[in-house]
Amino acid sequence: MKRHAKRLGELSKALTEAYRGSDVAHRVRHFDGWVGRAGGEGGYDHEETVRDYYELCNGIMVWSWGESLHFAPLTPDESPEESKVRHQRAMISRLELQQGMKVVDVGCGVGGPMRRVVREAGVRVTGININEIQLAEAKKLNAEAGLEDMTDFRKCSFADMSAIEADTFDAGYAIESTCHAQDKQRAFAEIFRVLKPGALFWGQEMCLTDRFDPRNARHRTIKRDLMRGIALHDIATFGEVNHALEGAGFQVIEGSDWEVREGPSTPWYQPMESRHGTLGSALCGLAWGRKVIIAGSKLAEVLRFFPNGSAAVARLLDRTAEAYVAGGKTGIFTPLYCFLARKP
Repeated sequence: MKRHAKRLGELSKALTEAYRGSDVAHRVRHFDGWVGRAGGEGGYDHEETVRDYYELCNGIMVWSWGESLHFAPLTPDESPEESKVRHQRAMISRLELQQGMKVVDVGCGVGGPMRRVVREAGVRVTGININEIQLAEAKKLNAEAGLEDMTDFRKCSFADMSAIEADTFDAGYAIESTCHAQDKQRAFAEIFRVLKPGALFWGQEMCLTDRFDPRNARHRTIKRDLMRGIALHDIATFGEVNHALEGAGFQVIEGSDWEVREGPSTPWYQPMESRHGTLGSALCGLAWGRKVIIAGSKLAEVLRFFPNGSAAVARLLDRTAEAYVAGGKTGIFTPLYCFLARKP
């Protein structure tokens, strides 16, 4: 009980710092309307939408999902956190990292994978991120881990890393980040530019599978709900990701859905599902129902334990969790398309 109370206190502090001085409920309503703005006339900037998404949701996501904000292939005998560690080690192995290399983490979040890469491969990692809240948290966590001398950060878009010279990094990776790009080939081309010739690039993309049928109304609805809730300008197919990589100049060595495996496995979306509804089992490991979680957030607002608007963010994340589960159950969506490419 004390552990849960401590974690709730940490969440309260994180939300208070992130939302200070802003009308959070209004910001959530504005975010919800981004798909309509993107389809209209005028100068729509998708990077602003992605920045809003992480500014609103980062605190709850880190609290519920941990410091590594990505999915991983799950097995029945592992916790989700253990599966993410195994997944990151597989990435490290694919990249053939050697001590002393300079590596770029494209869209580094709060640095969970970065810290594992530094510890286990002995490389220096530069994190790229446009979100100040996540950058501040990543720097704090790296300092607490004693890794600040092996890491640094650049506040910039991965589609425009002009402050970084060409041919700088020996390797790179992007875990569920370039899926947010408005122009995927442009993002890959900029990553290509900052990598040295011969460098390996590993990525994990959220994709539509070949089960997606654009004529199916249910499929279209799920795709729209995923785009809206995760701030994805579009959702690419496996082939479209490979085409964008090759268009940027990369040689694609391998690419597959890592959810498709032999032997016992657990669906990637299971942590967001419980018999009471989605989101419950992901939050603090408790099987709360969705209504209980949202009602608890509302009560915390009344008691001034959470900032006003926190419940609106919880509702947003819950709707997104429902979309993830729907995409996973129908088989039309996976967050686990993983590829390895090389800059010639």
